[in-house]
Amino acid sequence: MLQLTDLHAYYGKSHILHGVDMHVGEGEIVSLLGRNGSGRSTTVKTIMGLVHGEGSIRLRGDEILGQRTFDIAHRGIGYVPENRDIFPKLTVSQNLQLGEKRAAKSPRWGFDDMYRMFPRLKEREHTEAGVLSGGEQQMLTLCRTLMGDPDLIMIDEPTEGLAPQIVELVAEYLNTLKSRGVSVLLVEQKLTIAMQISQRCYVMGHGSIVFEGTPASLLGNAEIRKEWLEV
Repeated sequence: MLQLTDLHAYYGKSHILHGVDMHVGEGEIVSLLGRNGSGRSTTVKTIMGLVHGEGSIRLRGDEILGQRTFDIAHRGIGYVPENRDIFPKLTVSQNLQLGEKRAAKSPRWGFDDMYRMFPRLKEREHTEAGVLSGGEQQMLTLCRTLMGDPDLIMIDEPTEGLAPQIVELVAEYLNTLKSRGVSVLLVEQKLTIAMQISQRCYVMGHGSIVFEGTPASLLGNAEIRKEWLEV
C-alpha cells in the first residue's frame, strides 16, 4: 500500500528525517512510536506533501513525493492531524459533510456509519463543533476524515488528553477500519493502544527508524523501550 524509501525531510535548513524506510500493507494497522521531537509527525506531514521531502514515497507503486496535498488526498490517503482542525462554527453534521468525497463510486462510509460508531456525535449532530468536548472533537475529526473514503488513514496522536473510555472507543474505531479494508498508520507516544491493535510497530529516534517488529517483539526488547520510548 505505502512504501517509504530513504526518506529525508527538512524544515528550512534543518534536516529532520534521515533516510526513513518503512511500509504499510493493505488492511494493516502499523504504529509509529517515539518520544516527542523524534520525527513521527514530520513523517506523516511529509507523506501528505506538507513538508519538503527527498527520497521516495510510493502509494500502490506510484510515486507521490512532490505532489500537491489535495492530489495526495484524492489518491486515497486521509490525514487526521494532532490539533484536530475542526471547523468550530459549523455543526457536527456540516463538518462531516465537508469531509465527503465526491466520486463516481459509492463510498464505503456515510453519516449513518459515523453515528453508529460514535452515537454521541448523533446526539450532537446540530451542535456547533467548537463547543464539543475534546473527546467529541476527536471523534468528529476521525469521522470527517473517514467520510473522504480513504484507503489509508494516518492518525497523529488520537488519544492525547482523552479519558480512558474514549481511548477505548478510538481503539474500536481503528479495528473497524481494519475490518473494512482500510490501512492505518497510527502515530502514538503511548504504548498501550499501539500494542493492543497494531500488527507491526516502528520506533523512531532522532529522525531515523531504530526498531521494526511486532508488538510482542517490542514488549520483549527492554533495551529499545528504555532507550527510545520510556521517559
